[in-house]
Parts: sequence; structure tokens; C-alpha cells
Amino acid sequence: MEMTNDEILKNFGIYVRVLRKRLGLSQDDIVLNATKITKGTVSDIENGKRNLSFTTLIDLAKGLKIHPKELLDFDVE
Repeated sequence: MEMTNDEILKNFGIYVRVLRKRLGLSQDDIVLNATKITKGTVSDIENGKRNLSFTTLIDLAKGLKIHPKELLDFDVE
């Protein structure tokens, strides 16, 4: 069965949270590393409440200090 957009956002958020913790970063660290993202945005993403734009995805990658393609390496099925 195909996942809904809400399920995809939730899975992505869980993936981002796990990745952030694996990297030993806090949400505040992400904000410090990426100038165009707020802690509220990071929280919304991690909780599956934000359908982010491409530029926000880039900023999130900068905040995590990873290549953006690593953010897309999560299950969508």
C-alpha cells in the first residue's frame, strides 16, 4: 500500500531526528550551523508537521553538516 504524504513526512521527520542524534547534534546546533532555519522549523520537520521547501532541505543539510542527498536516503514505501 502506498504511503500518504502525512506518513512520508512523519517518516522523514523520524529519520532526521535519528540522523541528528547519531551525529551528536542538538536542534540548537543545527540552527547555529544553518543561518536560514529556526529551531521551530527543525522541530516541525522532526515531528512530521512541515512539508519543507527545497531551500529548507538545503539549509537543514547545512545545519547537519551533511550532503543534501543524505537527507533523502529514507524509506518512502
